[in-house]
Amino acid sequence: MPEKITKREQRIIEKQKKMQKIKKIVICAVIICIVVSISVYAYITKPETKTEKHNRTAIIETSMGTIKIKLYEDKVPITTANFIKYANDGFYNGTIFHRVIDNFMIQGGGFYPNLTQKTPTYPPINLEINSELIHVDGAVAMARTSDPNSATSQFYICDGAQPSLDGNYAVFAQVIEGMDVVRNIASVQTHTENGMNDVPVDDVIIISVTISE
Repeated sequence: MPEKITKREQRIIEKQKKMQKIKKIVICAVIICIVVSISVYAYITKPETKTEKHNRTAIIETSMGTIKIKLYEDKVPITTANFIKYANDGFYNGTIFHRVIDNFMIQGGGFYPNLTQKTPTYPPINLEINSELIHVDGAVAMARTSDPNSATSQFYICDGAQPSLDGNYAVFAQVIEGMDVVRNIASVQTHTENGMNDVPVDDVIIISVTISE
């Protein structure tokens, strides 16, 4: 027959049980902290996956030098995809900057050196405006007619900020290297030819446009 437990012994036993419970709680809390810390570290240091949007760059080789632009694929996916298709097809190769205005912009991507217009190979795209993308110095945007949804292959690069164009034309990229080339092209001598104004006297040729991967 078990011996009767005294009140003092009972208090000791209860105290031991409480201590065991506290110990278990502390151990669980430590384990949870370790798991959370490992998860947070893994998330912060994880490599970029294919599902994360990567903004590519484009290299525009011209007869007056190289211009490198960053494409805002995450902000204007339709417009950048259109430009990338034309670039990858080699459409821009051998075309010219046919409209050049100092302290305004240089426009190209649609005419041959003899000022014959090159026929676009894709349908016009809808005007895609992102309020975060404005016409700062070196901004690259789509040229179009009076119809907002008429842009095809032609684009322009701002020579200086042009806030009056914001909200009316789709900015889709930014010059990150070669602004000196943009300035030089913008300052060339121009004239009127075949009924077109601001045509460079000496052809400024787009040799190629290459998209980085």
